[in-house]
Amino acid sequence: MADCLFCKIVAGEVPSEEVVSSEHTYAFSDINPAAPVHFLVVPRRHITNAAHVQPGDGDLLAEMFATARTGAQARGIAEDGYRLVFNVGGHALNSVPHLHMHVLGGQQMGWPPGVDPIV
Repeated sequence: MADCLFCKIVAGEVPSEEVVSSEHTYAFSDINPAAPVHFLVVPRRHITNAAHVQPGDGDLLAEMFATARTGAQARGIAEDGYRLVFNVGGHALNSVPHLHMHVLGGQQMGWPPGVDPIV
Protein backbone atom coordinates (compact mmCIF):
# COMPACT_ATOMS: atom_id res chain seq x y z
CA MET A 1 0.00 0.00 0.00
CA ALA A 2 1.44 3.31 -1.08
CA ASP A 3 0.30 5.30 1.98
CA CYS A 4 1.09 2.67 4.66
CA LEU A 5 3.82 3.75 7.09
CA PHE A 6 5.02 0.20 7.75
CA CYS A 7 5.09 -0.62 4.02
CA LYS A 8 7.32 2.46 3.60
CA ILE A 9 9.57 1.26 6.44
CA VAL A 10 9.85 -2.21 4.86
CA ALA A 11 10.67 -0.58 1.49
CA GLY A 12 13.39 1.56 3.10
CA GLU A 13 11.58 4.81 2.30
CA VAL A 14 11.23 5.66 6.00
CA PRO A 15 14.23 5.02 8.27
CA SER A 16 14.04 2.46 11.06
CA GLU A 17 16.37 0.67 13.45
CA GLU A 18 16.43 -2.93 12.21
CA VAL A 19 16.40 -5.65 14.84
CA VAL A 20 16.31 -8.65 12.49
CA SER A 21 14.71 -9.60 9.20
CA SER A 22 13.79 -12.64 7.17
CA GLU A 23 12.55 -13.30 3.67
CA HIS A 24 8.94 -12.40 4.51
CA THR A 25 9.27 -10.36 7.75
CA TYR A 26 11.03 -7.31 9.12
CA ALA A 27 11.56 -6.38 12.78
CA PHE A 28 12.41 -2.86 13.91
CA SER A 29 12.57 -0.87 17.14
CA ASP A 30 9.38 0.84 18.28
CA ILE A 31 9.80 4.63 18.24
CA ASN A 32 7.69 4.96 21.41
CA PRO A 33 8.84 2.00 23.54
CA ALA A 34 6.60 0.71 26.31
CA ALA A 35 9.38 -1.48 27.79
CA PRO A 36 13.20 -1.42 27.88
CA VAL A 37 13.12 -3.68 24.80
CA HIS A 38 10.24 -3.04 22.40
CA PHE A 39 10.28 -3.89 18.74
CA LEU A 40 7.72 -4.67 16.07
CA VAL A 41 7.61 -7.61 13.68
CA VAL A 42 5.75 -6.93 10.43
CA PRO A 43 5.15 -8.98 7.31
CA ARG A 44 6.77 -7.52 4.21
CA ARG A 45 3.42 -8.03 2.44
CA HIS A 46 0.63 -5.69 3.51
CA ILE A 47 -2.07 -7.22 5.69
CA THR A 48 -4.28 -4.64 7.43
CA ASN A 49 -4.40 -6.35 10.86
CA ALA A 50 -4.94 -9.72 12.54
CA ALA A 51 -8.65 -9.63 11.61
CA HIS A 52 -7.58 -9.85 7.95
CA VAL A 53 -5.31 -12.89 8.34
CA GLN A 54 -6.46 -15.79 6.15
CA PRO A 55 -5.93 -19.57 6.54
CA GLY A 56 -3.27 -19.41 3.82
CA ASP A 57 -1.21 -16.99 5.96
CA GLY A 58 -0.14 -19.72 8.39
CA ASP A 59 3.44 -19.92 7.12
CA LEU A 60 3.76 -16.13 7.31
CA LEU A 61 2.52 -16.09 10.90
CA ALA A 62 4.97 -18.85 11.81
CA GLU A 63 7.76 -16.78 10.26
CA MET A 64 6.63 -13.74 12.28
CA PHE A 65 6.90 -15.77 15.50
CA ALA A 66 10.33 -17.09 14.46
CA THR A 67 11.48 -13.52 13.73
CA ALA A 68 10.22 -12.43 17.16
CA ARG A 69 12.18 -15.26 18.80
CA THR A 70 15.35 -14.40 16.86
CA GLY A 71 14.95 -10.72 17.75
CA ALA A 72 14.39 -11.57 21.42
CA GLN A 73 17.61 -13.60 21.37
CA ALA A 74 19.47 -10.76 19.63
CA ARG A 75 18.23 -8.22 22.19
CA GLY A 76 19.04 -10.45 25.18
CA ILE A 77 15.50 -11.00 26.48
CA ALA A 78 14.85 -14.57 25.33
CA GLU A 79 15.99 -16.29 28.51
CA ASP A 80 14.02 -14.15 30.99
CA GLY A 81 10.92 -13.96 28.80
CA TYR A 82 9.03 -11.49 26.67
CA ARG A 83 5.49 -10.55 25.73
CA LEU A 84 3.98 -10.79 22.24
CA VAL A 85 0.99 -8.57 21.42
CA PHE A 86 -1.26 -8.06 18.38
CA ASN A 87 -3.67 -5.10 18.50
CA VAL A 88 -6.77 -4.97 16.30
CA GLY A 89 -8.79 -1.79 15.80
CA GLY A 90 -9.15 1.55 17.47
CA HIS A 91 -10.18 0.35 20.92
CA ALA A 92 -6.95 -1.64 21.07
CA LEU A 93 -5.02 1.51 20.06
CA ASN A 94 -3.91 0.03 16.75
CA SER A 95 -2.69 3.22 15.11
CA VAL A 96 -0.97 1.80 12.00
CA PRO A 97 -3.18 -0.37 9.77
CA HIS A 98 -0.53 -2.97 8.92
CA LEU A 99 -0.33 -6.29 10.77
CA HIS A 100 2.36 -6.04 13.42
CA MET A 101 3.43 -7.96 16.50
CA HIS A 102 4.82 -6.06 19.46
CA VAL A 103 7.71 -7.78 21.25
CA LEU A 104 8.23 -6.37 24.74
CA GLY A 105 10.75 -7.37 27.39
CA GLY A 106 13.68 -6.39 29.52
CA GLN A 107 11.60 -6.01 32.67
CA GLN A 108 9.13 -7.91 34.81
CA MET A 109 5.75 -7.52 33.15
CA GLY A 110 2.69 -6.81 35.27
CA TRP A 111 -0.95 -7.75 34.96
CA PRO A 112 -3.39 -5.14 33.68
CA PRO A 113 -5.20 -3.20 36.43
CA GLY A 114 -8.11 -5.15 37.86
CA VAL A 115 -6.88 -8.53 36.64
CA ASP A 116 -6.54 -11.18 39.33
CA PRO A 117 -4.24 -13.79 37.79
CA ILE A 118 -4.92 -17.44 38.40
CA VAL A 119 -1.63 -19.00 39.38
